[in-house]
Amino acid sequence: MHNFHEEARLAALCQLKLLDTPASESFDRITRMASQIFNLPVAAVSLTDRDRQWFKSRVGIDHCSIPRDKAPCAEVAETNETLVIEDFTTSSCYADSPLARAGTRFYAGAPLVTSDGYGLGALCVLGTEPRQVTPSEIAALVDLAAMVMAQIELQHAFGRIDPVSGLATQTQFRDDLVDLARDRPGEHRFAVVVDLARDDELGQFRQAMGGARVDDMIREAAVALQQAFKPARTAYQVGAAQIAFLSPPDVEQDGYVTLLRSTFEGIRKGSSVRFVTSVAIGVRPFILGAVPADDVLRGACSAAQDARKEDGAIAVYSASNDMAHRRRYRLLQDFGAALEAEDQLRLVYQPRLELATGRCTSVEALLRWRHPTLGDISPGEFIPIIERTSLARPATQWVLDTALDELARWERSASSLNLSINISAANFGEADLVERIQLGLKQRRLRPEQLEIELTESAIMDQPERGLIMLRELAEAGVCLAIDDFGTGQSSLAYLQRLPAHVVKIDQAFVRPLLADETSDLTLVETMVDLAHKLGFRVVAEGVETHEAAALLARMGCEEGQGFLFSRPLEAEQLIDWLAEQEDSQPGQTKAA
Repeated sequence: MHNFHEEARLAALCQLKLLDTPASESFDRITRMASQIFNLPVAAVSLTDRDRQWFKSRVGIDHCSIPRDKAPCAEVAETNETLVIEDFTTSSCYADSPLARAGTRFYAGAPLVTSDGYGLGALCVLGTEPRQVTPSEIAALVDLAAMVMAQIELQHAFGRIDPVSGLATQTQFRDDLVDLARDRPGEHRFAVVVDLARDDELGQFRQAMGGARVDDMIREAAVALQQAFKPARTAYQVGAAQIAFLSPPDVEQDGYVTLLRSTFEGIRKGSSVRFVTSVAIGVRPFILGAVPADDVLRGACSAAQDARKEDGAIAVYSASNDMAHRRRYRLLQDFGAALEAEDQLRLVYQPRLELATGRCTSVEALLRWRHPTLGDISPGEFIPIIERTSLARPATQWVLDTALDELARWERSASSLNLSINISAANFGEADLVERIQLGLKQRRLRPEQLEIELTESAIMDQPERGLIMLRELAEAGVCLAIDDFGTGQSSLAYLQRLPAHVVKIDQAFVRPLLADETSDLTLVETMVDLAHKLGFRVVAEGVETHEAAALLARMGCEEGQGFLFSRPLEAEQLIDWLAEQEDSQPGQTKAA
C-alpha cells in the first residue's frame, strides 16, 4: 500500500511539471520571507523526487539538490506533517545525515500538500546552531507553505500547463527565460521551436480524423520530445502545433544542429503521423539577458518558418529573414486599421482597350495602400498576406463598395465604362458574397453586366467545386466573369469547359517575351488564344508594352489588351482626363498600330 501511495505521489509531482525548471521569482520571494522570519541563513522550497530533494527555490544554498536518503524534507513529504529538529546532534534519525555532517544543527519544515492529499515536499529553514521555535513562527511557516502551494496550483491551472499536451505553456516559457536570465546572465543558449504541421495540414487532419486525433498527435510529439531530451529539458507548447525547448548552456552551433537533426529523424521514424504532416525546426541562438524573452521565441518561430521550404528541415535564425517576417506581421496587423482610416487605401484604375479600334471599354480596379509610416506598400507584398486571413472579406468589401461608387459616378456622367474587380480564393468561403455583390449593384442602380469579377486560375483551382458553384451563381446574376493569369494555373481543359466565364486574361509572363527571337513564345501565345476562342472565351492580353506586341496580338485574334503601352494604372481623376484625351483623338485611330 505504501509503494502504491508513493508512486501516486510521484506521479502527482511529475504532473505539475516543476522538477528541473528554472528558478522563479514568484517562489523566491516566499523563500526569502521564510529566511527573514526565522532570521536564518538557509531556506528552500524542497521537492521530494524518487531519489533526491530538488530545490525549486533556495536561499543560502549553492547546489540545486541533495540525496533523498535521511533528508528531513522527505519525512515531511511522506507524513504531510510539520517537522522541527531543534538539534541534529540529539536526533536519533538525523544525527548522521548528510545535512548534519555538513554542519546543519536546526531544521523546520512545513509540508507542501496538493488538494488530493499528496505531499510534494516542504518549505524549510535551516541553521547552523541549535534553536527552539515559537508557535507564531511555526504558524508563519505553515502559512508560507500554503502560499507556495497556491502559487504551484495557480501556475498549473491558469495558462501554465497545456491541457492537451501536458506541456508548460508559452507564458511559462517566457517567465522561465526571464528567471534564467536573472540567474545565469551571459550564458549562450539556443531556443528550438518544432513546428509539427502547417495550419492547412492541421485543418485537413482535423477534418479527416477529428480533433481528438490532432490532440493525440501533439501528445505523441510531446512524449517523444521529453524522452529524447530527458532528464533536464523542459518542453513548452507555444502554438497550436509548436513545441519549444532550450538547449543546454554553451553548446557549439554546428554540433547542436547535427544532434537535433539526428534526434528528430529518430523521432519521425517512430511517429504514426510522419507521412501526414511536415515538420519544420527553427533554431535561435541567443545570450541570456541580452535578448528579450518574446524576441527569443519569435526568432525561433521565424526560423521555423524559414525551414518550411523543405520537410524536416532545420533553419538557424536569420536577422534579415526575421525582419521580413516582422514586416509581414506588421502589415497584417496594420491593414485592419487601414480599412477604417480614410486616407490610407485607395483604388487606381488601369484601362483595357480593344486592340482593333483602340477604344477603352473597361477598367480594372487595383487596390493601393499608403502606410502612414512605411509609405507606399506594393500590392504584390500586402495582398498575399491578407488574402488568406479573416481580413480578406472586409478588404474585398472595401474594394467592391469603393469601385461601385466610382462606377456609379461614371454612369451619372454618361460614361459607358465597365469595371473589373479582383477577388481571391479566400472569398469562396463567403456564402453571402454573390448576394453582397448584387446588393451593391442594386443600391447604386447599376446593371450586372457593367461589373466583371476576376479570379486567378490558381485561386479557382484552390477550391474547384466551390469555385464552380460561386461562378455559376455570379453568371446567373448577370455578372461578367474573367479568368485572370490564364496559363499559370493547374486547371484541366475539362474543368475550363465547365466554367461559366466570359473572358480569359493571358498572363503577362507570356506576353512580354513576344518580340524575342524565340518562336516558341509566339507559338505558345497563339495556341492559348486559339484554345480560349474554341472554349468560347473573349481574350485579353496583359502586360502589353510595345506597339509591335499589340500588333502581333491583334493579328492572332486577341480582342483586348492591357498594359503600359496604353496606360499605367490611373487615379480616378486622372482616368477622366485620360478618357477625354482618347475621345479627342482621331476617329478610327488604332492604338495597337
